[in-house]
Amino acid sequence: MIDKTQVQHVAELSKLAFSDAELEQLTEQLADIMKMTDELNKVDTTGVPVTTHVNNLQNIVREDVAQAGTDRDILMKNAPDSADGLLKVPAIMDKEEA
Repeated sequence: MIDKTQVQHVAELSKLAFSDAELEQLTEQLADIMKMTDELNKVDTTGVPVTTHVNNLQNIVREDVAQAGTDRDILMKNAPDSADGLLKVPAIMDKEEA
């Protein structure tokens, strides 16, 4: 089963900090969850169809058809600053300007 050192290890990996009392409580709760999953693994599910959705919904999407895009020159008319068909934006990583 799961012990306090394993819970502490996972907490550290997750960058979480717990008091000793909280670790003890979490360890007990996780041990109970593991016991429940062990019980579920004992159930015979032979012949039971796989459930991937509890609702009988299907995605309805449009057909994927390629369409011509908007001409670049028309789009660039809206740009405040451009060069060689590309948008020019202020530098954010360096203090130098392009």
